[in-house]
Amino acid sequence: MKIIITGATGFVGKNLTQYLTHKSDKVLPLSIRSGDYQLDNTADAIIHLAGKAHDTKNTSEESTYYQINTELTKVLFNKFLQSDIKDFIFFSSVKAAADTVEGVLTEEVEPNPKTPYGDSKIKAEQYLLSQELPSGKRVIIIRPCMIHGKGNKGNLNLLYKVVKLGIPWVLASYDNRRSFISIDNLNFAIHALLHNAQVASGVYQLADDSAISTNQLITIIAKATHKKPKLVRIPKVMINKLADIGDKFNLPLNSERLQKLTESYVVSNVKIKQALNIDSLPVSAEQGLLQTIKSFQSD
Repeated sequence: MKIIITGATGFVGKNLTQYLTHKSDKVLPLSIRSGDYQLDNTADAIIHLAGKAHDTKNTSEESTYYQINTELTKVLFNKFLQSDIKDFIFFSSVKAAADTVEGVLTEEVEPNPKTPYGDSKIKAEQYLLSQELPSGKRVIIIRPCMIHGKGNKGNLNLLYKVVKLGIPWVLASYDNRRSFISIDNLNFAIHALLHNAQVASGVYQLADDSAISTNQLITIIAKATHKKPKLVRIPKVMINKLADIGDKFNLPLNSERLQKLTESYVVSNVKIKQALNIDSLPVSAEQGLLQTIKSFQSD
């Protein structure tokens, strides 16, 4: 199978390219920034990974998200519609559906993004799904949750450093749970989608089979670094009071940061597993996280 990939130089792009190549697929990297490009009409699929990632420091212009995540996607999709290529796989995000989650997030939720990043992704999704799809073509929208793996220097790396330095986790009284997706499970799912023509067009979330609490994550990191997990259970009432003080005096721990550190974000992967006719993804949540943490040590 011949597959065009945009964003092939990014973390996911590099890993997916290597995985698909190992599986005997041919990958064609494509840059779409200039807009002056042509699609290889002999390709079987396009995987659109290129995009403007969420800026947690909120320093990016809002218009940049829409220009890259929405408008460039529209241009690429229009070229796909005019081509002989059969499949278009667009990498969106669970943040296109919801910034906060009550219970378990499913594909049936009414999207309500709160950031320019999430809104730009949902607008791209809406455009793809609103276009008339010629017979024989598929459009599959992937909403992954937080992706991790070797070479990814995201939030997991920061938490790894906290544990490695022996700093106690003082928020252990909060029993939150979050979903992750390992790069290994992501690669497996995308390859399976490409090679299973029975999977229908639509929106599919990507997450590991189980959500992990922050306390579990601290324990996994400690296990990987051969340290004893330092989980300190300070009463929530005291923590909340400290956060209130942080609001008033602009301290590192404030109400907003406390919510981000302790909120739950659980994502269902039932729909994609049913579509692929599998009971579970190949790598467990704990195994994947352990592999990622160990890669930080080797780096």
